Amino acid sequence: MVFKLESYVAEILEDIKKRGIEAVREYSRKFDGYDGAFLVEEEEFEEAEGLIPEEDKRIIAKTIERIREYHEKQLEKDKLYIKNASLYGIIYRPIRRVGIYVPGGKPLPSSLIMTGVPAKIAGVREIVVTIPPKEGKVNPYVLYVAKLLGIKEVYKLGGIQAIGAMAYGIGMEKVDKIFGPGNRFVNEAKRQVFGAVGIDSLAGPSEIAVIADESANKDYVLADLLSQLEHGKDSKAWLLTTSKELAEYCSREGVEVVLCENLEKCAKKANEIAPEHLEILTEEPLKLVDLIENAGAIYLGEYTPVPAADYFLGVNHVLPTGGAAKFSGVLTVMDFMKRISLAYVSREEFLAERYLGIRLAEIEGMEEHKRSMEVRR
Repeated sequence: MVFKLESYVAEILEDIKKRGIEAVREYSRKFDGYDGAFLVEEEEFEEAEGLIPEEDKRIIAKTIERIREYHEKQLEKDKLYIKNASLYGIIYRPIRRVGIYVPGGKPLPSSLIMTGVPAKIAGVREIVVTIPPKEGKVNPYVLYVAKLLGIKEVYKLGGIQAIGAMAYGIGMEKVDKIFGPGNRFVNEAKRQVFGAVGIDSLAGPSEIAVIADESANKDYVLADLLSQLEHGKDSKAWLLTTSKELAEYCSREGVEVVLCENLEKCAKKANEIAPEHLEILTEEPLKLVDLIENAGAIYLGEYTPVPAADYFLGVNHVLPTGGAAKFSGVLTVMDFMKRISLAYVSREEFLAERYLGIRLAEIEGMEEHKRSMEVRR
């Protein structure tokens, strides 16, 4: 019998909608081996803090500060203008309540930092975190990060049941948008609940492409390619190079090597791939930036490896994968905000210009639209 992911996830989500918290508990027992209270208590935050070495606390605090400094510059201000005594523009408002899914396989406090920091800068009032428990516990580093960010609502919930609980308001208040990576079951669950809630993206396996010429340090290039393959067997790595020597050196399992005539063709191939991460390790990397149209993130030079960006540079590591960089981009503060159109029209401008709307309503056969404009004096 062929396993069908879509129908499997759909059945679980439908069951959660129908049976509520009992279904969530049942799936938590089945998939996470957990049968206790979902909401993390205050004592658990305190216990987690006691388990973190002081040096690690300093590292986490400095990392958060670097992420905050970078993201604070992304905050948009309301854009308003006056024309003919009328006010027009766009105003920004934070999403009221968001859910952040943190994977439970390997502890990923960096995932919470990368989503939680921009959410706080945006002004999100309520942030929910779900994470699969291990032996009834949440990873102490994740809990410590949550505490530093002022996030008190953390649930011991993973997988499809966590996405269903956040989307439908089972065992918690419903969220408005869900963020965070997960396995294929989590990804499919996010896809299926979209509409009931917003989602950030459908993140796939990690990807890296490296454009390199003869000047590149071959050990740096190879290390960077292999670093992304470490994420899992589905991860992808491409080397786009003009150097035969480098191509031979990096010909390893999991690395797709493309030997190009020149750097312009390397850039063209990168645009076709639209990789999550793109490193440019060439003699003059800035010269290639204008040629790059499709990439989740671009990292220039020998001292900007992807792992540094994953952790401490300040840039966000939540990026489009699977070619999605052709139409979407990196997570920013504005993903936690909504744009609202604003207009306050004067009587004079309305009466002078309404003939435009009246005629368009006539063209479209919308009589009540026409009357709404005509009735005003």
